[in-house]
Amino acid sequence: MEISIIALPLIASIISGFFGKLIGDRNSEIITSLMVSISAVLSAFVLYQVIFNQYQDNIIIATWISSGTLDVNWSMKIDSLSAIMLVVVTSVSSLVHIYSIGYMSHDPHKPRFMAYLSLFTFAMLMLVTSDNFIQLFFGWEGVGLCSYFLIGFWFKKETANAAAIKAFVVNRVGDFGFALGIFLIFYLFGTVNYSEVFELIPSIIDKNLVFLGIQVNAIDLICLLLFVGAMGKSAQIMLHTWLPDAMEGPTPVSALIHAATMVTAGVFLVVRCSPIYEYSELALNVITIVGMSTAFFAATVALVQTDIKKIIAYSTCSQLGYMFFATGVGAYNIAMFHLFTHAFFKALLFLGSGSVIHAFKDEQNINNMGAVWKKLPYTYVLMIIGTLALTGFPFLSGFYSKDAIIEFAYLKGNTTGYYAAGIGILTAFLTSIYSWRLIFKTFHGEYNNKNIKIEETHESPLVMLIPLILLSIGAIFAGYTFKDLFIGHGGLNNFWRDSIFFLEPLSTDHPPFWFLVLTPILVIVSIPIAFYLFVKNKNLPKQIANVNKPLYLFLLNKWYFDELYDVLIVHPSKKLGLFLWKFFDVKFIDGFGPDGISAFIKKCSLKANKFQSGYIYQYAFVMLLGFSALLTFLIVK
Repeated sequence: MEISIIALPLIASIISGFFGKLIGDRNSEIITSLMVSISAVLSAFVLYQVIFNQYQDNIIIATWISSGTLDVNWSMKIDSLSAIMLVVVTSVSSLVHIYSIGYMSHDPHKPRFMAYLSLFTFAMLMLVTSDNFIQLFFGWEGVGLCSYFLIGFWFKKETANAAAIKAFVVNRVGDFGFALGIFLIFYLFGTVNYSEVFELIPSIIDKNLVFLGIQVNAIDLICLLLFVGAMGKSAQIMLHTWLPDAMEGPTPVSALIHAATMVTAGVFLVVRCSPIYEYSELALNVITIVGMSTAFFAATVALVQTDIKKIIAYSTCSQLGYMFFATGVGAYNIAMFHLFTHAFFKALLFLGSGSVIHAFKDEQNINNMGAVWKKLPYTYVLMIIGTLALTGFPFLSGFYSKDAIIEFAYLKGNTTGYYAAGIGILTAFLTSIYSWRLIFKTFHGEYNNKNIKIEETHESPLVMLIPLILLSIGAIFAGYTFKDLFIGHGGLNNFWRDSIFFLEPLSTDHPPFWFLVLTPILVIVSIPIAFYLFVKNKNLPKQIANVNKPLYLFLLNKWYFDELYDVLIVHPSKKLGLFLWKFFDVKFIDGFGPDGISAFIKKCSLKANKFQSGYIYQYAFVMLLGFSALLTFLIVK
């Protein structure tokens, strides 16, 4: 049964990808959606077994590599951590598959799209069920490759191609660090299997290495290199630039990549490697700083964006920052709790935005929308639910998971924890402002679209609304239902068991009452503030932007990261490439290589051709010269 969970999406991908034209569009959609949905049901059953029967197993599917001390298997590790990820990945993926039937109804390449979605799901499942770093890396690169296919699905669109390449290249930067981390693990331990590596970690606590001329602790170096890979995959600050551009792909892709699969892989990696990270205070502090910086940065940028999908994309980036600084303060279970709840409400928001885009005939600028809440009543209500959950409105799923992260950061008790808690509260307020800005500008106010009459807008079909309704159930109830399982001390002892390692138990203290109510109050207060700014007094935001023009441009240009990378990396790389091409390739290699040799042979052949004159006396003269040379050689010898 367990193997079927990962095998079914792969089979669905092969059928739709290679035989889609034979079986037809509709059958491709049905087969892929059905098989991934079966995987979701089986994953739910596995999670049930893990929760209530303490089930865990390591199923060896096949032997992969056996060379010296390197023994790597294709395997399926079932424990609490992988069971949670199985449910998150397969449930969101199955709903995205079903939603795509309606959203991609006018696309001529539906079988290819469904094949990519299923292959993406398979790669992610291989990643989360691995019991070794090599299989993890296989799934890691698999989701990277599939993201390239999906982001650039509309390959005739130049911006989609550019976005796909950008995502691929930026992720390769992170993956280089990740690969170095795996090499270092094998160098130090002679194995890449989780259980063996984690068992040997305490034996190298005091071991130092020289890396790039700097002496560094071996565990610190392993953790930092692995985290570089996590930064790229989970779009943390400095390696985040690919994520907003990835919105060029179809909306179901955005929901799949940014809600439950690819971007959560980095968080999963850190949590899976908690037995390593718990011995590296340096790495945990770095993760906390990077996480809280990402959360704040992305929230500030989302305040001024006008593309509905990019606003939600930056929201994803910000929420991933929360997850990382949760791991940085040692609250790995809380990070997984937020990953779990976030998957539901973020997929809901992405698919809801797709419903809006569908109604506006591919319009994505929220300034060209407005006043359609009566025309799209179901989408409106469902996106309200997603927004309430995202902002951490009391008693919805985001309230339980996000506030828990802020509270545990505060309870950490050190300077980094206090800073993270403060940034977390400020970011929660900004999140609420930009989230309600999206809702109010999209559904309220005046109708601003000059190309489409308001009568032409329409609600999405049932095949698109049903996934939204199911996701909304998770957005409302997932936090309350699973909080004791993820966070409760009994749940921690009984559920997580050996899948997460804590060197020191998490604090059981409670923050002061004022701290507990501060974030919910800010979240609630932000709603009327946003309503006043973006509905009642729409000129005020423009006036604020004009007064603070440099700051507004700074945020509008996303802190100028893309421009900075163009100056520091892209343009110098182009100039270096042109120099190497024109000098080394054309003049040196071609000049002395194929072009030089061919030119020399041609020149010699032209000279030799002059001897073919047809005159007997010239042939006799050449023969005489040759005979004289031969005779001289024989005499000298």
